[in-house]
Amino acid sequence: MKLLRRVLLALVVLVAFAYAGAVGYMYFNQRALQYDAQGEVTALADTALSGAEDIAVPSGDGVVNGWYQAPRAGKPVIVYYKGNSGSFTKEHERYEQFVADGYGFVAFDYRGFPASPGVISQQGILDDATTMFDWAAAKGFPLVIWGRSLGSGPSTYVASVRDAEALLLETPFLSAVTVAWERYPFLPVGLVMQDQFPVNEWIVDVSEPVLVAHGTGDVTIDVSNGERLYQLVPNKDELWIEPGAGHSDLWDRGIWSHAEPFFERAMAD
Repeated sequence: MKLLRRVLLALVVLVAFAYAGAVGYMYFNQRALQYDAQGEVTALADTALSGAEDIAVPSGDGVVNGWYQAPRAGKPVIVYYKGNSGSFTKEHERYEQFVADGYGFVAFDYRGFPASPGVISQQGILDDATTMFDWAAAKGFPLVIWGRSLGSGPSTYVASVRDAEALLLETPFLSAVTVAWERYPFLPVGLVMQDQFPVNEWIVDVSEPVLVAHGTGDVTIDVSNGERLYQLVPNKDELWIEPGAGHSDLWDRGIWSHAEPFFERAMAD
């Protein structure tokens, strides 16, 4: 019996050390695990955006690099907050569609992502998001906000502290820590995660009309995040759930056919 107790005790200690090691690894490497900030930067000259310009806007202790184009008369500027993967420049086909339909846009990389040097953090992303909104607002055009995936965090935050015409959230999370809990239910992510992006808290202070878009096949951010978040929206416009769509499918599945009428409704109010 003594031998068995010793074996069991040794196993408990081994498991405890392994668990502590896993928590420690997650804590010290969490931003490398959370963000996918690698990728090539597409030159503006290599796109069909002949009327857009490169911009470099001071933010915090660095500079945020992006693209901007003014809208046609009567149209707003779309302030676009990118997702987690790579550079904003890879989504140039979206911006080309915006421009083709008369919309202006501003899109950029948060500091620490490929086009904007710096160190990634939640506070840095929120600062960059607010800085770029204010930069666009100074142009004098009406603004609508589009946040995709990771961008649902800063976009919702900005909408809660600034005035825009509308907020569109594409594949949003309820909070970043919610997604972490779903992936690592055996780890105390709520205690060790630094960049939690509490969208569920910010959304209650958003007065703009909100459209939430998500797909039932999303394995990166489960569709329940978008559904639960929409229930918290004070000024609901539309919840579009696309059957079978994955995390990066909504553009090809027709999100623009929902977004453009949404922006038009918001502008008409």
